[in-house]
Amino acid sequence: QVQLVESGGGLVQPGGSLRLSCAASRINFRFYTMGWYRQAPGNPRELVATITTGGTTNYADSVKGRFTIFRDNAKNMVYLQMNSLAPEDTAVYYCSAESGVYRSWGQGTQVTVSS
Repeated sequence: QVQLVESGGGLVQPGGSLRLSCAASRINFRFYTMGWYRQAPGNPRELVATITTGGTTNYADSVKGRFTIFRDNAKNMVYLQMNSLAPEDTAVYYCSAESGVYRSWGQGTQVTVSS
């Protein structure tokens, strides 16, 4: 059984920064591709960023140059550093773990960008 718990969300002003954290347990963390996805009300869940077991990253075009995903395998943690935030980034952000056909999701953390 996989457990993923997100933290670090909140209210931030446009142009500000937040760092989201995802703590993983009950998995062999280093064998999983980790990712961040987000979902705004009325919209489908969309990819934000992923990082493979080998450290290869992938970003949505909308966040390239502003967001950075990184992982700490020793601590079973994955992070999303978000800079230059805009109102369009407002959403619930979800952590994911995947290996082959297996996929697990966290409960999500709310990020609101507003002045």
